[in-house]
Amino acid sequence: MEPPRVMTAADRDRALRLAQETFDIEAAAVLGLKARTGEAFAQAVGKLLAVRGRVVVMGMGKSGHIGRKIAATLASTGTPAMFVHPAEASHGDLGMIKPVDLVLAISNGGESDEIIAILPVLKRQGVTVVAMTGNAASSLARHADIVLDSGVEKEACPLQLAPTASTTAQLALGDALAVALLDARGFRTEDFARSHPGGALGRKLLTHLSDVMRAGDAAPRVAADAPFTQLMREMSAKGLGASAIVDEAGRPVGIFTDGDLRRLIERGVDLRAVTAREVMHASPKTIRDDALAAEAASLMEQHRITSVLVVDAQGRLCGAVNTNDLMRAKVI
Repeated sequence: MEPPRVMTAADRDRALRLAQETFDIEAAAVLGLKARTGEAFAQAVGKLLAVRGRVVVMGMGKSGHIGRKIAATLASTGTPAMFVHPAEASHGDLGMIKPVDLVLAISNGGESDEIIAILPVLKRQGVTVVAMTGNAASSLARHADIVLDSGVEKEACPLQLAPTASTTAQLALGDALAVALLDARGFRTEDFARSHPGGALGRKLLTHLSDVMRAGDAAPRVAADAPFTQLMREMSAKGLGASAIVDEAGRPVGIFTDGDLRRLIERGVDLRAVTAREVMHASPKTIRDDALAAEAASLMEQHRITSVLVVDAQGRLCGAVNTNDLMRAKVI
């Protein structure tokens, strides 16, 4: 077995030069799309926007890998899409494609045998075919309803063999389609979160206070005329670091926190002789129980507080939440 090759200073310099050249070539490939993206692109967006079924993305080899990513991006931004392998389509998977669907076929040369073989069947079914190819004279381009030009002047590969700049151009063109479509659909941040419930954005935008707050008896509270000792027992028992002070109807009229306790001790106040009303902060910050947890996080950050009281539609205390609760829920 040959010993591993040791990189020399010349090898290092060549590697860095090739990397820079790759960036230049691929950047030029993407920028080259800009001048060639016109009416055909707008027509493609209109067709994808109007499709009643799904966008079926196809591609062989490296174009297939790009196609999978494009299908995933479309699906997560409001356009129902899936990837179907062209070779598998010829052996039964073509039944997954219906006349109400649209096929986005990706091939740099436009002559992939596996795609060309199924074009007649797609045309007989009345399926709209949008081609993404670098060869306007190819079989794929001739049989497609709309042709998106993804051609590049050259590949970044020094041998001009490995798809590099061409696949980068395909990816950028797919992203452009997805961005134009999400804008046309009025796709919002909340819509994106619904398709990504396991991600950080999903947690921030879909988690409600009712999912993370300390509800019912777990929320510390005392009456306004409660003695200070009762207030301390309630805070210790519930472990929030604060307690609500409520009126007879259960509406919060004040709040007392660990920080307030430290300040009272520093001032030398005789805590045995005071009531909750005398030490509380009146008009505490509150938030509705149907609000998003992220709104509570924003409220606490804005007012530099570590806990907030949660109220129902009638303004009655129904829970409480602090920064630790939001951190455990991975909202912050």
